[in-house]
Amino acid sequence: MRSPRSSRFPAMRALAAALLVFGAPGAALAHDGVEEHQSLSPTTIGATLATADTSASTPPATGKSDGKWDVNNPPGEKHSVDLDVRTGTWMSVDVSPDGRDVVFDLMGDLYTIPIAGGEAKALTSGMAWDEQPRYSPDGSKIAFTSDRAGGDNIWIVNRDGSKPRQVTKESYRLLNSPTWTPDGQYIAARKHFTSTRSAGAGEIWLYHWTGSDGVQMTKRRTDQKDEGEPAFSPDGKYLYWSMDATPGRTFDYNKDGNTGIYAIQRLDRETGEITTFAGGPGGAIRPTPSPDGRSVAFIRRVRFVSTLYVADVASGVERPVYAPMERDLQEI
Repeated sequence: MRSPRSSRFPAMRALAAALLVFGAPGAALAHDGVEEHQSLSPTTIGATLATADTSASTPPATGKSDGKWDVNNPPGEKHSVDLDVRTGTWMSVDVSPDGRDVVFDLMGDLYTIPIAGGEAKALTSGMAWDEQPRYSPDGSKIAFTSDRAGGDNIWIVNRDGSKPRQVTKESYRLLNSPTWTPDGQYIAARKHFTSTRSAGAGEIWLYHWTGSDGVQMTKRRTDQKDEGEPAFSPDGKYLYWSMDATPGRTFDYNKDGNTGIYAIQRLDRETGEITTFAGGPGGAIRPTPSPDGRSVAFIRRVRFVSTLYVADVASGVERPVYAPMERDLQEI
């Protein structure tokens, strides 16, 4: 779901339940007790959120300036605030490959919590805004979006939050929505392009996890209509992503979500063929392939309700799984 901070992706946080449904081999399934807004409350996973000492990954703010802007050390007065909360909204969620932990973002920091429940531990902290965490296939690293270098780029940290490293170094065409290739060697992300509209459009680019200039995977259809939310099939053959499929080349705020705005596209990485995987009335966003590759979870608007669907890859049969989900913002 598009965040208030950046309005960059239509349902980034609307699929917490889908990730818990598909999760990872051995991961617990979501149940009927998942509450509206997918807030990861104690009724869902027994979460208690608390701050933790993450000085190893984020240097302390001193307030001193050497003339160079430091996101984590801005000039002016600042205060530390302790958090003790039970719910959250607009959150990105991912399940570790071993099915033991959940990583999520809340208020610009990353946290992990045992999937069986317990107390959350902070992986990152500070003034920088960290979001969209994704475990690497072997579970040893976490990719995420951060502005700690001055603009949104892709970073990685070790599973325990140590050794943050910058993967991309874009200064203008900023990036978000990281996702790993199944071999764990590359990270795909949405690159942001603008023309006469600040929200702009997106393309999917591929980067080696140790850092690179990137390789273009998709070409934006227009300069104003968004594309993003990349996800790979488990065998790496397909790339899924969401695309504003409304007609015309200019953005229109007066769109009808019931007739369909976004559609999920699929790129065959062997042949280069691009097809529409899901779309139509209510649209289709936030594709999430299952670990066995047989199904893809996504969000569709049913009347005014954001609903979790699962599509069978072989037959194309789609079935609703759960509603209501946290409200998607396909119109924006």
